[in-house]
Amino acid sequence: MRIRPVILCGGAGTRLWPDFNQHQAKQFIDFGGWTLFGKTLERINNPLFDYPIISTNIKYLKEIKKNLKKYRIKKYKIILEPTKKNTGPAILCSAMIEDIPNNQPLVFLTADHLIGNITKFNNEIKKNKKYLNEKNIFIFGIKPHTVSEQFGYFISKKNKSLNKVLKFIEKPKYSKAKNIIKKGGYWNSGMFFLRKDSLLNNFKKYQKKIYDNTLLSISNCKFVNNTYYLNKKDFNRIPSKSFDYAILEKTRNINAIKLNIPWSDLGSWKEILLMFNKNKMKYFKKKNTFYRPWGSYTNLFYGNNFLIKELIVKPKGVLSLQKHFHRSEHWVITKGVPKITLNKKFFLKKPFETIFIPKGSIHRIQNITNYTIKIMEAQLGSILKESDIVRYEDVYGRVN
Repeated sequence: MRIRPVILCGGAGTRLWPDFNQHQAKQFIDFGGWTLFGKTLERINNPLFDYPIISTNIKYLKEIKKNLKKYRIKKYKIILEPTKKNTGPAILCSAMIEDIPNNQPLVFLTADHLIGNITKFNNEIKKNKKYLNEKNIFIFGIKPHTVSEQFGYFISKKNKSLNKVLKFIEKPKYSKAKNIIKKGGYWNSGMFFLRKDSLLNNFKKYQKKIYDNTLLSISNCKFVNNTYYLNKKDFNRIPSKSFDYAILEKTRNINAIKLNIPWSDLGSWKEILLMFNKNKMKYFKKKNTFYRPWGSYTNLFYGNNFLIKELIVKPKGVLSLQKHFHRSEHWVITKGVPKITLNKKFFLKKPFETIFIPKGSIHRIQNITNYTIKIMEAQLGSILKESDIVRYEDVYGRVN
């Protein structure tokens, strides 16, 4: 029996757009001919998998169907949630579709992860399929490549052929996260692998109210053009709980598929900027490099209401003291130690440290060293042109 992929695709992506109303859902951001949702569809284009189920909301229906057509996926089912109820109900709804056999394996994937070495990822799914039963759950763990406070962690212990999960730790502080990694902890990726009957049995046992109201919402839904429109009245009765809180923290039948592969949820502009920095030659065009008295900048990629660029500040170079009315900025230092002015504060930043420049803030970059400084920058806003610069001071005489 083939494995049924379920893609969770309801996230709004507001974390990336803290002060901008026209935000885009992260899974649909065009990064130059590809999106995270598109990459997810590419991953399931494999004989290992059955046709996909996509859990989302009416707002994203058009975008999802456009991507399904682009990737030539003709057979699929879409489940539309009338309101947001977190991942617990979304996952359960997907398993209650009638044409899924009780013992069919389900793999729950998020629509906004960037995963490398897909062959290894799929091989691990295939290898662990034989261990699935009517009670257990497998989670996908990612070997940390850095200490992060942005992810949950887990500790596991080898038990014969399986990695038994002993403990979950939700987004620990830096020092605790560092200690967890030393003890062999892995990131909890938010992806799951289990049989349909295991999912139903766990919800019946630990979350009966969610189970009963989800069943009603599915039973009373409308099904049109491969799309389930869940009953809003029944769905609103469902408690809002994450799958982790609703089930994973209750059951002890959890095993881990531990992966040492490239992985990112691109959940911050730092991660997005580092991705562009790693692949910048794919985006580099000489005509998009502009020279200034302090050094140069290259526009790498224009997105929808955002711009990715690289700044190169020569030794002793000083950018103007400036502000912007229509954009905010995220910076990641990739080389050197710049001196940063942000309103009335002054500080130094080291490589791979970040700075957020809110819209309207007065700021400056100075290179007080004898070495070149490189900074990746993301501009977010409605106007991303040089015209949106108000200069207060400039050592090269370029004051507005």
